[in-house]
Amino acid sequence: MIFDAIRESHDLQRDLCRKLTASRDDAAARQLLFLQLKVELMAHAAAEERFLYVALLMTDGGLDASRHALHEHHEVDELLEDLTTRDKRQPGWLTIAKKLSFKVRHHLKEEESKFFQVAGRLLSASQKVQLGRRYAREIVRMRKHFADEYASVAVSEKSGRVMPAKPAARRPATRGNARAGAQRRGRSEPRRTR
Repeated sequence: MIFDAIRESHDLQRDLCRKLTASRDDAAARQLLFLQLKVELMAHAAAEERFLYVALLMTDGGLDASRHALHEHHEVDELLEDLTTRDKRQPGWLTIAKKLSFKVRHHLKEEESKFFQVAGRLLSASQKVQLGRRYAREIVRMRKHFADEYASVAVSEKSGRVMPAKPAARRPATRGNARAGAQRRGRSEPRRTR
């Protein structure tokens, strides 16, 4: 069901927010936690907006709740942008990270306690199941999409979750190996060249 799939991401977001705001004096660890949180938040927002909010925006009863939730996603995006451009070692950075954490936790609590109840009344049982499947596929796809922007995070093939990237030494070498390069690109055969 869609609400169970969304709650999984909510739990990850809470955990990453807690770890990020507890980070002290280790700029590299802070940067890695921030990127994991950023990718998770962006992927979650994209998938949730496509497969829950849009369905509710089409109903009169879900219009206001969806618009409010979209507004909160926008506020989170603004805080993420502010944190992306600042030096992670500055004292003010952690203050903004705490503000982001508060905003995220507020949004998640409100969504789970109010928005899910509205959506539960407006969506049929089959819609909830179908939207849940679509959301689950989309969040993994979006995690991969956003994680590709950063060398230090990746998405686990097994769990579909954002994690620290493997060190370069542990990655299989693909330079000069067409078959391995094709596999990393998700193809079974190397590109044909003339």
